[in-house]
Amino acid sequence: MQALEAAQSPGTPNHLSDTRFDQLPLHPVLLENLKTLGFSHCTPIQAATLPRALAGEDLAGQAQTGTGKTAAFLLATLNHLLNRVPEDSPRPRALVLAPTRELAIQIGNDAQALSINTGLQLAVVYGGTGYESQRQTLTEGVDLLIGTPGRLIDYYKQQV
Repeated sequence: MQALEAAQSPGTPNHLSDTRFDQLPLHPVLLENLKTLGFSHCTPIQAATLPRALAGEDLAGQAQTGTGKTAAFLLATLNHLLNRVPEDSPRPRALVLAPTRELAIQIGNDAQALSINTGLQLAVVYGGTGYESQRQTLTEGVDLLIGTPGRLIDYYKQQV
């Protein structure tokens, strides 16, 4: 795994790269969702990582808060899920581990927005609330599971 760092110009938090999303081999539904959400150009971290992640490379990226890291890994993950025929299994096809419930919720909200009209099933699981409803969602089957370690371990031990 190679680590990448995206530089951002000081004082320009909304700085975008010259790389357009439609230049990348993203699934057409994801491109349409990006357009609907008002995104046309990648941020520097997205431009540095997305082409490689879409090509199947493992990598790690580092950039300031608010620079688009979450969208970068979600787009690569959603693209992967959309381009692979799912097995006939309720088990999650992809997992995002978040250290806090706040971050899990944030990632879940971003994933929901990016995955509209894809047919993919998403779930966010975390402690402190909704134990049975989260469990039921997992039992029904999801493509992308986003969760915190404690709740994921709990469901895993129960073989949910």
